[in-house]
Amino acid sequence: MTQQSVEPRTAADDAGDGSRVSAGRAWLDRYFHISKRGSTVSREVRGGITTFMAMAYILLLNPLILSGKDVGGDTLGQKAVITATAFAAAFTTLLMGFVGKVPLALAAGLSVSGVLSSQVAPNMTWPQAMGMCVMYGVVIMLLVVTGLREMIMNAIPLALKHGITMGIGLFIALIGFYKAGFVHQGEHTPVSLGPAGELAGWPVLLFAGTLLLIFMLQARNIPGAILIGIISGTIVAAVLNGLGVIDPKQWANGTPELHGSAVSMPDFSLFGHVEFGGWGKVGAMTVGMIVFTLVLAGFFDAMATIIGVGTEANLADDKGRMPGLSKALFIDGAGGAIGGVAGGSGQTVFIESATGVGEGARTGLASVVTGLFFAACLFFTPLTAIVPQEVASAALVVIGAMMLMNARHVDWADRATAIPVFLTVVLMPFTYTITTGVAAGVISYVAIKTAQGKAREIGAFMWGLTVIFLIYFGLHPIEGWLGVH
Repeated sequence: MTQQSVEPRTAADDAGDGSRVSAGRAWLDRYFHISKRGSTVSREVRGGITTFMAMAYILLLNPLILSGKDVGGDTLGQKAVITATAFAAAFTTLLMGFVGKVPLALAAGLSVSGVLSSQVAPNMTWPQAMGMCVMYGVVIMLLVVTGLREMIMNAIPLALKHGITMGIGLFIALIGFYKAGFVHQGEHTPVSLGPAGELAGWPVLLFAGTLLLIFMLQARNIPGAILIGIISGTIVAAVLNGLGVIDPKQWANGTPELHGSAVSMPDFSLFGHVEFGGWGKVGAMTVGMIVFTLVLAGFFDAMATIIGVGTEANLADDKGRMPGLSKALFIDGAGGAIGGVAGGSGQTVFIESATGVGEGARTGLASVVTGLFFAACLFFTPLTAIVPQEVASAALVVIGAMMLMNARHVDWADRATAIPVFLTVVLMPFTYTITTGVAAGVISYVAIKTAQGKAREIGAFMWGLTVIFLIYFGLHPIEGWLGVH
């Protein structure tokens, strides 16, 4: 993204004809430091709208990922999840705007939602899973307050950080392919193309077409490519449904259509449904690993995203220091707890915030605008019923591809780097658990460094993680030796 040159302007300049600025606009200028950062109210509003358009897809994808059953066979209502997603995104983004005063927007982290759906819910109830979300958010807030978050970030090798991001990307892409019906569990193979080794039906064709369209738009650097692709795929689906071309049975969730009015009151039935405890069947070790995995899932990208977007907005110095960084990191951590209480998964800073910065956003006013748009979406949840699951799934694959681009930062010629990253990346989708990939990467990194006679380069934190993950992998035989069942 190219850096825009911004000439400092005052609030009076933004008034248009040199007329006296209203008291309200003057307050905005002082509170958000708009003139001081070389921006204007109109640029902040435009940037906030652009950021919302770039990340509005989360309202469709988060309910899609959280659509699975928990250990008791219960599911979360789609409308309730959309409400929770919109509310949590609005609340945390407004908090970032008014308190952090930086142009950063938050919403449900797909990596966190992926962990909740694939690793947490199969072992406990959804309220307990949201309790895990609150716990991981509190842990991150404590890490920020104590200064340990930055220490941990520095202790983990950069290559492994990239590997974790790439692995989560493949994991999310696999979910997208599966939800779209592109990939199935094979009758004679672990997986197959379609239900019988071939693609069948209009819905999966729409998925493929939407996926290609989004990639093409991104290749042309079209802003909001993901949202444009989803809208286009939805329009085509509506036309084909109207012509009676598609058999309703081919759709994964029934025929996508609007039932009644496009406007409705939000469904807050999931709000506050959080449980702590009742994990006797799961075990303390498993609970600890779940919280640790959630911390990892929402941990690594946030600081890099905050500093990266801050640098793009000319808010960070040449050493990456940014005013209000500690506040931004704390709010990002609080997003985990807020999302858990709301019932919509942990919230994290979105890299799509950079699109708003590209339109001129420099202050928290842009985040306030984005948050208000998410709040407005609370009353339009019925519109999501017209978006086919197959079309929305294309966005998951696109996001996975974007996360995999971190591969360019890995030194593949160095075995001490390449092997741990490889294991981290492939084991996440292959085992359908993020924890396994991280554990394999950490253990192999320490083992290879030790074999090279470079044990002193590893660091105490990595040694500690290795011990924890060795116990994690050997938990079953250890419990057998101890007579614990």
